[in-house]
Amino acid sequence: MRYNSQSEYFKTKYGVRLQKLVVDAGFTCPNRDGTKGRGGCTYCDNNAFHPNYSTPDKSIGRQLDEGIEFHRGRYRRAGGYLAYFQPYSNTYAPLEKLRELYGQALAHPEVKGLVIGTRPDCVDAAKLDYLASLAKEHIVIVEYGIESCYDATLQHINRGHSWEDAVWAVEMTAGRGIATGAHFIFGLPGESREMMMAAADKINTLKIDSVKFHQLQIIKGTKMEEEFALYPERFETFTLEGYIDFFVDFLERLRPDLVIERFAGEVPPRFVNSTPWGLVRNAELNRMLEERLESRETFQGRLYGAKN
Repeated sequence: MRYNSQSEYFKTKYGVRLQKLVVDAGFTCPNRDGTKGRGGCTYCDNNAFHPNYSTPDKSIGRQLDEGIEFHRGRYRRAGGYLAYFQPYSNTYAPLEKLRELYGQALAHPEVKGLVIGTRPDCVDAAKLDYLASLAKEHIVIVEYGIESCYDATLQHINRGHSWEDAVWAVEMTAGRGIATGAHFIFGLPGESREMMMAAADKINTLKIDSVKFHQLQIIKGTKMEEEFALYPERFETFTLEGYIDFFVDFLERLRPDLVIERFAGEVPPRFVNSTPWGLVRNAELNRMLEERLESRETFQGRLYGAKN
């Protein structure tokens, strides 16, 4: 392949396809509960980002069982599963609570490890030391929602943390030998395409193993929906073809060793006011990306380190 896809990375490193099973353990976020703010990030409705089998009223074991049944119908080649603690900030609790929740997931006989989605300001030395101890016997991946490299954007969307916070968290995590990932959004208000493209240089400096990207999608009922209606000029939007070309340009500048978990997102149509790309699924997006890379005879990292 012309870029480092997560599926190929897992097969190469672990010998099997690993499927993530989303777990909702009932966490919240510091910018929702009043610690740093209320209302959460302006673009966010977590219900739009995780499947129906994953609800906090069910035990972790039941969520995993139902997730396995769900994915066995869609992804029959899975050779193992990872419990993906995804909704909200999944280290935002006392350490003893984390031990209990993660322990329940790891006790499942078909779960080989954990993927923990969280924020840069929701970890500390004790929590990371615990995760490092788990990583000696299990797969453990910590994914940080960073979303933007620019502090002005982070403040505008009510993230409640800075780029410096993100760099610190990544360094503390990776320094303990824990696999570390990051997540970014293209199209946040106030960011031009030139700013988004320049973010590649900042991302390249992070000590991360993997990275997720997706295009901004305007979710019903969010503050960002209100902002988009009032000030559409603040937003850079992409056609499907335009986004594929943009991401190829971005991928050329990205560090060649980074694993690309995904480059676009899909939200169920009921959560958005419009679907400008139609109902295209991730498999089709991946095919389009591979074809565009081939037609342009390019690949991830082709321009990495090149002087302008």
